[in-house]
Amino acid sequence: MKKWLAMTMLSVASSGAYAAGSAITVYQDPNCGCCSGWVSHMRDAGFEVKAIKTNDIVSVKQKLGVPMELASCHTGVVEASGQLVEGHVPATVVRKLLADTSVKGVAAPGMPSNAPGMGVQDGNLVTVDFNGKPFSRD
Repeated sequence: MKKWLAMTMLSVASSGAYAAGSAITVYQDPNCGCCSGWVSHMRDAGFEVKAIKTNDIVSVKQKLGVPMELASCHTGVVEASGQLVEGHVPATVVRKLLADTSVKGVAAPGMPSNAPGMGVQDGNLVTVDFNGKPFSRD
């Protein structure tokens, strides 16, 4: 019985840690509909997303340290780690980011048509880290 109780407690603790690590605040332009599509994608993947609409998204990106050459229409901040998600990055890539806290952020620069919230993923979406190096292909 003690072994079962210990396993149950570990399971509850680890799911709580996962939930805390999956909370993201997203700053988005209030006039951009594709941002809402990405937020829905992330929520469907199990992330807790708080969306904040702002008319000054460029200032938000500058304050957070998003490289302007990688900019997109919205910026997400992982609440637990402070890591950044720029643009239409797939949820699977965000999970990969969370597993490597040495990476400050990842981006899907611009508004790629094969990204969540924009269109159908085709396995050819390349995301990059904030140094511009390929991070994932999905």
